[in-house]
Amino acid sequence: MRKTMARNWLALAGACALLMPPAQAGKTLDAIKARGQLVCGVSSGVAGFSQADSAGKWSGLDVDFCRAVAATLLGDAGKVKWVPLVSQQRFAALQSGEIDILSRNTTWTLTRDASLGLTFVGITYYDGQAFMVPAKSRVNSAKQLKNATVCVQSGTTTEKNLSDFSRANQLNLKTVVFEKFEAANAAYFSGRCQAYTTDASALASVRSKQARNPMDHVVLPELISKEPLGPAVRRGDEEFFAIARWVLFGLIEAEEYGITQANVAGLQRDSQDPSIGRLLGTTEDTGRLLGLDKQWLARAVQATGNYGEIFERNVGPKSPLGLPRGMNNLWSKGGLQYAPPVR
Repeated sequence: MRKTMARNWLALAGACALLMPPAQAGKTLDAIKARGQLVCGVSSGVAGFSQADSAGKWSGLDVDFCRAVAATLLGDAGKVKWVPLVSQQRFAALQSGEIDILSRNTTWTLTRDASLGLTFVGITYYDGQAFMVPAKSRVNSAKQLKNATVCVQSGTTTEKNLSDFSRANQLNLKTVVFEKFEAANAAYFSGRCQAYTTDASALASVRSKQARNPMDHVVLPELISKEPLGPAVRRGDEEFFAIARWVLFGLIEAEEYGITQANVAGLQRDSQDPSIGRLLGTTEDTGRLLGLDKQWLARAVQATGNYGEIFERNVGPKSPLGLPRGMNNLWSKGGLQYAPPVR
C-alpha cells in the first residue's frame, strides 16, 4: 500500500512539473525589453576582457557575455549600452539600477555574495592573483620581494590578499594604493613601485598592451589567491538571474557538443543528435521555462560563438594576451569549466 501511494505521489509530482507555467518576466527583464537595450557594466579598460577601441567599439570576454545575453533576450547582440566603471563604482551601479548586469572581471567571494544585494551568475574565468616585476630585477619568486614597494588598486580583493600574503610570509611589503587601474599601471611602469600585483590575467593584459617592451617585464609564477571571475545581477529578480546563468551554461555546453558560430545554422537544419536538438531548440523547447523562445541559445552562439571561441578570440594562445586555457578548459579536457545540462 505504501509503495503504491509513493508511486502515485511521484506520478503526481511529475505531472505537476510538466504543467508548471513558463517563467514570468521580472522588473529587470521588463525594463530591458521596454528600452530595447541591455545595460552592461564593464571595466574602464582591461585588454582581453572589456576595452573600447579608438572608434568606441567594445571587445573582450566580459563584453561577449553581455552580447550573448542581449542576443538571447533582444535578438541582437548589438543592443547593449556599455557603462565603464572603476572598481569603487561597480557594485553601487548594480545596486542602484544604473546597470542591468555587471560583467567586469569581478571576483566571486562570500562577502560580496552575501552582503551586497547581488548574485553571481557563474564563473567566466578562473584566475589568481600574481605579481609582475621588471625583468632586470632578476626576481623569480614573490617571496623574494621582502620590503618591496608594490602597486595595487584600492577597492579590490587584491589589496587584502596582498596584505595577507605579506603578513603570512613576513615580507613587510609596502603598498602604494591607487583608485584607478590606469593610475596603478602608470605608476608601475614609471618605476614608482618595485612590483605590481593584480589578477594574473590583468597583468598579462597590462604587460601586452602598455609595456614599451613586454619582454622587459615578468609575471611571477606563484598565484597567491583564488580569483573566480564572473558576472553578477541584482538579487531578487530570479527570472533575469536564471536567464543570465543559463546563457553562460549554454555557451559552455555548446562547446562540449561542438556547436560553433560557423556551424550552428547547419546543425539546426541537419543534426539528428537529440542533445544538439535540445540545445538549439529543434527537438525540445527549453526556452519556455525561462520565459524565452526555443531558439534562445542558438541566437547566443550565432552572436558570439561558444565559450571556447569567446576565450580563444579574446584571451587565448592566439590572442595578443596569449593565455593558456588551463583551468578554464572544459572539465572533459582537464579544466574546471563544467555546466549543468540544458535539459
